[in-house]
Amino acid sequence: MYQYSKTISREIETDVLVVGAGSAGFGAAVAAARNGAKTLIIEKGSEMGGMATTGLVGPFMTCFDDDAKEQVVKGIFDELCLRMEEKGGAIHPSKVEGMTTYSSYYIKSHCHVTPFVSEVLAITMEEMLLESGAEILYQTNVIDVIAENRRIEKVVVAMKEGLATIKAKYVIDCTGDADIASEAGFEMTIGSEKDGVMQPTSLFFEVGNIDREAFVGELESKISRLGIPGANCWSWYIEEAKENGDWHLERNEIGNYEQPIKNRWKINATRIPYIDATKSKDITKALIEGRKQVQEVLSFMRKYVPGCENIELIQVASCLGVRETRRIAGEYSLTAEDILAQKHFEDAICTFAYAIDIHNSEGGGATFKQVNHYYNIPYRCLLPQKTKNLIVAGRSISGTSEAAASYRVIPCCIATGEAAGTAAAMALNENLTPAKIDAGRLQKQLIKQGAVIKDL
Repeated sequence: MYQYSKTISREIETDVLVVGAGSAGFGAAVAAARNGAKTLIIEKGSEMGGMATTGLVGPFMTCFDDDAKEQVVKGIFDELCLRMEEKGGAIHPSKVEGMTTYSSYYIKSHCHVTPFVSEVLAITMEEMLLESGAEILYQTNVIDVIAENRRIEKVVVAMKEGLATIKAKYVIDCTGDADIASEAGFEMTIGSEKDGVMQPTSLFFEVGNIDREAFVGELESKISRLGIPGANCWSWYIEEAKENGDWHLERNEIGNYEQPIKNRWKINATRIPYIDATKSKDITKALIEGRKQVQEVLSFMRKYVPGCENIELIQVASCLGVRETRRIAGEYSLTAEDILAQKHFEDAICTFAYAIDIHNSEGGGATFKQVNHYYNIPYRCLLPQKTKNLIVAGRSISGTSEAAASYRVIPCCIATGEAAGTAAAMALNENLTPAKIDAGRLQKQLIKQGAVIKDL
């Protein structure tokens, strides 16, 4: 053991500190600033968007109810989609049907996805953030959290110019891995409640130079074989490739999502199981393995898939696609039973309807349970137990592993972020702990901002 001490003279003060500028952090920071709070968001990378930009994860999964009739995620999320569409960098979800190239020929929970260009997303998020009055610091890494009596006193960060402390009245953890909550000593669960195993990770990549006519023509000719998770696009060729020794991945299909830019496709095909993405060694292992798998997928597509004989690699994601790590022990833990039963919550802060989508660690495929129309998430899921000034948003909110397999996707993360930022601003204005604000008033403000909360 080595002890090290250093006096940190550089200190930053703000009302609301948002940690992580991914989808949840974006929603939180914009909402907090728009509601009058002096807001700072910090990001370890060089752009906003997280999984959707540096991770190349896309499209946004459905923001509609499970009947594909009503859009149930609006507010800041919908504003983002509309603004990207104005730039030519997205197609609004209302215009996108299932069983198309934009949804990779899925239908279940994939009707009304949002195709987008990652570069346009990063730009649009940044524009909206700065317009809100919030400030952002890139290349800023959290290295420690100073907490006392379940209150975050200061966050220690490494900046280009050296170490600094950030003192905030309220902190919103949007790291995706509950890093702040964990470092502060709040209770949490990691992975499956049964054995701690997390859903497999993936490494997205983008390709071009596909003969679209041949590519889509083959898929359309096999339309009866498409739409089922675990056995969708190119599954018939994958079976052939397995027999020939040309496919070794634990995945039985290729997610190929056309983008709203000519001849550019996002590919979701890699699968790296048994990775703990809270550990640098595991992340490194997964990135190396993911890049190897990218090469295997490309070789397979060139050899077996019509229209892909001359396929070209455009880019590989620079960060790992992570579905599951830590989840906080909150004032309420959402369960799959709650979701499937449409349990009513007096403190509901958003509505969602994406299926419970569990990627299997062994054997490829997924366990896929559709929800009944939609469900709500209670505000209490965002609150670590007995927190004094910490709120959590995104995929690390309080819920079971099975429930998180639904709410982990980007539209819901933005919605929980918007709720967290709005709540933090309300708590600031009233000098209250996050748990003490009036849930009814929070709901009214969210609805005023354009959010949808069903059954109110």
